[in-house]
Amino acid sequence: MTSEAFAPFQHLAAQLLKHLPPDHHDGSHDLAHIHRVWVNAQRIQRAEGGDLEVLLAATVLHDCVPVEKNSPLRKQASSLSAEKATAILTALGWPLPRVEQVAHAIKTHSYSAGFEPASLEARILQDSDRLDAIGAVGIARCFYVSGRMGSALYDFENPAAQGRGYQDTAYAIEHFHTKLLKLASGFKTAEGARLAAERHARLEAYLADFMEEVGANGVG
Repeated sequence: MTSEAFAPFQHLAAQLLKHLPPDHHDGSHDLAHIHRVWVNAQRIQRAEGGDLEVLLAATVLHDCVPVEKNSPLRKQASSLSAEKATAILTALGWPLPRVEQVAHAIKTHSYSAGFEPASLEARILQDSDRLDAIGAVGIARCFYVSGRMGSALYDFENPAAQGRGYQDTAYAIEHFHTKLLKLASGFKTAEGARLAAERHARLEAYLADFMEEVGANGVG
């Protein structure tokens, strides 16, 4: 993917993209993911406002330090990326207040880190990234990541996890309950929440269809 996909900030994107790590074989956090987050961010920014250049920098660099989902460093990933982004933008001559805006947005975007976004740009980035975790693309990413981690699709003896806690590290479909179905209630912008509601409905419809097809009698 070229910097042209990040219009109207192609020049800045070109400067930042070269600082991303080489392909680390994670198709859920690749350049396509970054571009989808950028599309989401622009859509929310058109309705909510905010500094689009700050959003571009934060979007491109939000996963610039890759950390696997099952790594003990997972909760630190957004902070590590914020630190690296600070160094990159400082070297490019960005003024400190704008560097701090970008770093804050990156640090607070992560679901697992649990930081609260204080600025509009940070709220937009968090919403934009979480939109990519729900809906049709979110479903695809869920099964992709679960496959990489060696999980089964579902527990064929107990597909609805009746009488036990959900085990999303063992069964991909149970990640819907441990995370994906919880995301829509936590969006920070009105436009993000509206888009999330549409994608949440797709999650619910897919889960119902899945349970019907595996013989769980509609229990999910």
